[in-house]
Amino acid sequence: SELVRQVAKSGVAKRIIIFDIAENGAYEIQQEIRRAYPEVDLKVLIGSIRDEKRLCEIFEEYKPSFVYHAAAHKHVPLMEDNPAECVLANVLGSRNVADMAVKYGTESFVMVSTDKAVNPTNVMGCSKRIAEIYVQSLSKKLANQSGKAPRFITTRFGNVLGSSGSVVPLFR
Repeated sequence: SELVRQVAKSGVAKRIIIFDIAENGAYEIQQEIRRAYPEVDLKVLIGSIRDEKRLCEIFEEYKPSFVYHAAAHKHVPLMEDNPAECVLANVLGSRNVADMAVKYGTESFVMVSTDKAVNPTNVMGCSKRIAEIYVQSLSKKLANQSGKAPRFITTRFGNVLGSSGSVVPLFR
């Protein structure tokens, strides 16, 4: 949500597309952006990054120039209990989004990772590290080939105050 706020505030985007599996969160940021930045051409689409067909439809229709990929399962204890779901979303979903960015000529692809990907000790951290390695490898492969490829960027965040699922409320 904060990435959407910052992009909308900057005024540089012609259109912002939110693609989310969580309709409540998507609805909340949609309403906020429409109130604060009515000039923004905002599209909110519901679906999963695990669904290649849905991703293909969206990339085919909108051909995004910039992709900020922040979709992930991030709750460490829950992912320890559900490792297959963690891998499906964080590894395969990330691969799907990165591959679509290449296929449809995206200029820049920013993958939001986690500090838990540094020397990972849990399923969630491992899954995000694997996704990072895939994106980095894809970038190197494309750099060695002639042709246009997205600029791949990976950033790691820790617990973000006020974000959905932040550990801070638990500590309070």
